[in-house]
Amino acid sequence: MISQTANMVLGHRKNSSVTSNSSKHDDGHGEDETVVSEEQGNVLMHIISQLRPGADLSRVTLPTFILEPKSMLERITNFMAHPETLLPIPDIDDPVKRFVAVTKFYLAGWHIKPAGVKKPLNPILGETFQGYWDYPDNTRGYYIAEQTSHHPPKSSYFFAAPEHHIRIDGTLKPRSKFLGNSVGSFMEGIAVLRLLNHKERYFVTQPNMYARGILFGKMKYELGDHAVVRCPESGLEASIEFKVKGWVSGTYNAIGGHISNASGKHLYELSGFWNSEMFIKDLSTGKKELLFDAGTSKPSPIVTRPLEEQGERESQRLWDVTIKAIKRADQRTATDDKSRIEEEQRKEAAERGGDENWRPRLFKAAPPGDEETLDWILATDIDTSVDAKKQTEQVLSIAPILPGQTTTSQESQPAQPTPSATTIAPTTTTIASQQPQPQAAQAQPVAPATTQEPAVEKVTAGVAAIDMGSHDGSSASVPLPADHPAAAPVRPTQSIIQPSNPSPGNPVRRTDTTGEEEEFVDAEG
Repeated sequence: MISQTANMVLGHRKNSSVTSNSSKHDDGHGEDETVVSEEQGNVLMHIISQLRPGADLSRVTLPTFILEPKSMLERITNFMAHPETLLPIPDIDDPVKRFVAVTKFYLAGWHIKPAGVKKPLNPILGETFQGYWDYPDNTRGYYIAEQTSHHPPKSSYFFAAPEHHIRIDGTLKPRSKFLGNSVGSFMEGIAVLRLLNHKERYFVTQPNMYARGILFGKMKYELGDHAVVRCPESGLEASIEFKVKGWVSGTYNAIGGHISNASGKHLYELSGFWNSEMFIKDLSTGKKELLFDAGTSKPSPIVTRPLEEQGERESQRLWDVTIKAIKRADQRTATDDKSRIEEEQRKEAAERGGDENWRPRLFKAAPPGDEETLDWILATDIDTSVDAKKQTEQVLSIAPILPGQTTTSQESQPAQPTPSATTIAPTTTTIASQQPQPQAAQAQPVAPATTQEPAVEKVTAGVAAIDMGSHDGSSASVPLPADHPAAAPVRPTQSIIQPSNPSPGNPVRRTDTTGEEEEFVDAEG
């Protein structure tokens, strides 16, 4: 068993004799891989031996070598990293063609990921991330995100391109489960893309994400299951299946689906691979054409302010030591620094008497109605009746986004309890102009932790483990009620699950944007 685990494939660059004769679609488009060492395999097997299929991974730790060197709040920006597919949409007059363009934009970002199987850092409660894109037409897009909850985890975000009449609101709510030979991250939550000049909204859900080959075989990243893009104003809907590879048949990274009108009639057929070429077929004419080629596209990463201008709780500054340690494969330093941050979070949670007394700084509760499942939306109301310049000023008043904007001391401090608050005033920020502005007082650096979280036994010297699940560890000092489902301990299995007789994982259910419940079962066992 250990030797099989030691040959699992994970991560960056392959310098071994592991090869594949599969096509570019079957082998993950030829991505670089790293063979997991025997020592790393031992750590994984120790953790897996304590799990049963269907186990919630919110309190389970996995090793640092599976971490992506960025926070989930930053990783969400992959969704907006192909402006060439987004910015032209509001100028399309035909509603059906406009919907096709939105579907293209939705599919364009899934190929953006680190090589191999990696997961982003879990944001801590109250963590924020801000940034912007400079577009070729001399306009900009702005992004603001905050971790609005950690039990369950919720990452809320806002995007605006005022000159192009585009706004996106979203909340991502991942849930991780152990499924036998896979780990599934079930991506609950929705995003709403608004085309303000057309008074249209596009509700989108996300496919689920799987790390395959946990027990045996290659550790492989897959997108799977059903996702939807729908416009309630036009009645158009795209039903997209991200296809997982089965035991015997199928291929990796395939998609399929249809675009239908309000009466349910299929107008277009979607096919291809989310990491390479995707096609659309007009069912009225039979004409099939390329929709998007992810294999040749070049993403546009978000731009952020220098670290020295960022607040203590902004993602890149907060995780700076951890991120640098991950990049140089220094797992012990990455673990120690992450534990230090989480210990400070636990102290803050204890001081405020639990996280039920906490309110987000930049977001407020979503209003009742069909957007209620967003959970949180931007607290500041942007007046879209004014011109783009004034809208931009409103966005920049919420939090520092551009270089030279100063951070107030309030922004760098942890959020304070807000009794029965329904709205949150925007944070005051300024833009540096002719005269240099003094940097506002910052919060004191997070003090090194004096205690160590007993999350997992250190099995092998030099290979530490940290939280992989859906929490930041900050609520460990606030015990759950005995009858709470999450309070039940994970029962260890009697022995390591044998790959020769994999058992199916427990079904996992997810509610889509229409309120219908879907069920997912691990395709590999």
